[in-house]
Amino acid sequence: MADEWWRGAAIYQVYLRSFADGDGDGIGDLAGLCQKLPYLAELGVDAIWLNPWYPSPMADGGYDVADYRAIDPAFGTLAEAEAYIAEAHALNIRTIIDIVPNHGSDQQDWFVQALRAGPGSPERERFLFRPGRDDRAPNDWQSIFNGPAWTQVEDGEWYLHLFAPEQPDFNWRNPEVVEEFHAILRFWLDRGVDGIRIDSAAVLFKDLDSVEESYTDHDEVHEVYRGWRRITGEYADRFLVGEMWMPDQERFALYLRPDEMQTAFNFDFLSRPWDADELKASIDLTLSTHVPIGAPATWVLSNHDVTRPVTKYGRADTSFSHQDRKHGMRTDLVLGERRARAAALLAMALPGGLYVYQGEELGLPEVEDLPDELLQDPIFTRSGGTDRGRDGCRVPLPWSGKEPPFGFNTGTGTPWLPQPADWKNLTVESQQHDQNSMLTLYRTGLHLRRSYLGDGTLTWLDTQPGVLAFSRESLISVTNLTSEPIDLPPHQELLLASVPLEDGRLAGDSTAWIR
Repeated sequence: MADEWWRGAAIYQVYLRSFADGDGDGIGDLAGLCQKLPYLAELGVDAIWLNPWYPSPMADGGYDVADYRAIDPAFGTLAEAEAYIAEAHALNIRTIIDIVPNHGSDQQDWFVQALRAGPGSPERERFLFRPGRDDRAPNDWQSIFNGPAWTQVEDGEWYLHLFAPEQPDFNWRNPEVVEEFHAILRFWLDRGVDGIRIDSAAVLFKDLDSVEESYTDHDEVHEVYRGWRRITGEYADRFLVGEMWMPDQERFALYLRPDEMQTAFNFDFLSRPWDADELKASIDLTLSTHVPIGAPATWVLSNHDVTRPVTKYGRADTSFSHQDRKHGMRTDLVLGERRARAAALLAMALPGGLYVYQGEELGLPEVEDLPDELLQDPIFTRSGGTDRGRDGCRVPLPWSGKEPPFGFNTGTGTPWLPQPADWKNLTVESQQHDQNSMLTLYRTGLHLRRSYLGDGTLTWLDTQPGVLAFSRESLISVTNLTSEPIDLPPHQELLLASVPLEDGRLAGDSTAWIR
């Protein structure tokens, strides 16, 4: 396995609960994932990023971790996790796991001990407990999930939670917390994990005396990741990827210095609208941020937190915003699928690493009509129902058959979220041998990417307005974001197009790779 494999890797994100159910209880698990490893190998991915698989009360889809050294019984066992890592390695697929450093679960042993120990105890110093202001919280900070960021306990003290009340924040100025996470990293690295995805990486340190909310991107956070880099450096070919929603690219780049993370998610690209100037500006900004410090860029179209591309690109406002879950927007799914296909090939052609969220390769749309009583995302309840939350992009995958559960599970269990009946045309089975399907496009694109693309550089080519064209060594990628066909640059071979050419011309809202 080559050094710095992540620089040009195609990484597939598995939200385990919704990927494949191997024991028939309606919840995805490691048994299901292992059964589908040949599918992922055939798809052409280099690694799998797994969302949290730890024991959790699921107050926030597994991001409320109760035990960082075990597997949730709904997903399997630690022995099954070790077997999965080995099976994936045998297929040349690496594993990246999610570590959640900002907060744990209110059912974690440490927090249970802190409640029992009382004010002023060493146990409470592992978290951010504070006395209130008379009958009020220590300050007026609001949770990222809406509502107050403080919850009061029986003895009168309050604890901070930037997310849900079930997710108490750790005190990263406490050496015990630092050492605990060092031990957690080694625990999983010793078991063959190849990479660590760091959740909410920029929010570990808080200035609780600040009148305004002050918890993002404090300088102290960099020493934490220098420590993590030293630990991963003790193992061969391991890497860190950070989740930071940060508009300031200079500050963003600090996390990618040679002694910190190797990579970070590029949310700027994900957030841009379907517009040639906007996307080119994002690509240039990304490369100008990464190239000088020797870090590979990453390209992401979707994940477990955002609206699926087929839905996003089918709207009048095609930029991603968390606000778009709050309104019943008109969506043209035919247009959305066409643009999503073009965006997929554009992202695959760019230099650096690529992340594909499960179901993206099937062209799944956002499920926006889930019944209120089935929604589990805490954002829905904490917003008073004004924000539908993220469940719509987490619906279990359709694998086969003509009706739910579409092969997601074969037992009597009902999938934890219902699948739309019209997904019968989006199953893996229905797309597997269809040369025009989204699945075939992704599979072909990922295999060509492995041969011709990955990490490196690009050179922009002169084009008409509304068109993006660049060369990557022996390949040229052209994306037509206009509504009219255009002539392609001179070439000898068409390698792949997101939709068929029209009399040799590249149709509107499509991408072609030529050489």
